[in-house]
Amino acid sequence: MIHFERDHITVFQSSLYMTTTAIIQTDDVMIMTDPNWLPNEVQEIREYIDRHNGNKQLYIVYTHSDFDHIIGSGAFPEAKVIAAEEFQNNLQKDETIKKIHKFDQGYYLKRNYEPVYPSVDYPVSSDGEVLDLGQLTLTFYKAPGHTNDSLFTVIEPLGIFLSGDYLSDVEFPFIFSSYTDYVKTLGTAEYILSRHSINYHIPGHGSVTENQKEIENRINDSKYYLYQLLVDERMVEKHCREKYAFFEATESIHLENIKKAKNEEVGKGHSLLFYKESKYGK
Repeated sequence: MIHFERDHITVFQSSLYMTTTAIIQTDDVMIMTDPNWLPNEVQEIREYIDRHNGNKQLYIVYTHSDFDHIIGSGAFPEAKVIAAEEFQNNLQKDETIKKIHKFDQGYYLKRNYEPVYPSVDYPVSSDGEVLDLGQLTLTFYKAPGHTNDSLFTVIEPLGIFLSGDYLSDVEFPFIFSSYTDYVKTLGTAEYILSRHSINYHIPGHGSVTENQKEIENRINDSKYYLYQLLVDERMVEKHCREKYAFFEATESIHLENIKKAKNEEVGKGHSLLFYKESKYGK
């Protein structure tokens, strides 16, 4: 269903995990993120694009390669694909497609397209890389931590910040790649807010916000979570239970986060003093 609409923005939100698909359009270009989840939801997005696109080129920005974010890819074969070069070089492409098939098998779901791992037309190789698409300018920032191929995108002059699976109002940080990288990526998010004029923040799961203070709060909540993983497990669990309505369903990810954070702390010889003295410890 449509979760958010403004002049140039339409955001669909799935019934599953509040996963979002954003569509940004001007007179000469249409950009979409992560088409997902259920077959009827992907079909609704397909029909929306067919009604509104006309002769404009469709681009899809994949925020990362988790299977739920590429599950609708096969329904848009005409699209030009933008993603991090790590997304393009992913060695687990076949495993990702297998997860889609397993999901569909598990729920007896049939799709009118064949799920495929997207072939990348515009691989992003460096921070600050810029791509001009018609009236829009896209600036990209590598965002490892959740996954190693995660990508932030800023779309100007509209002031849109696409954060993928970061800065959600319904999920604490899910660290599937690297705790240390996740900490650094939050610094990138702060840099984006300081360098760009952000009017809309669209996360991969949860709610769109136009409130600058809310964006800052989401960054601070993530910073607090990462810091407390190494300091006070009971405090961070209490924080999550109070703030995130679905924490109980995702508690196993939280427990894995603790292991990952502590393993990296020991393995890399980091001192807690680093976190206490940095902005992440404040």
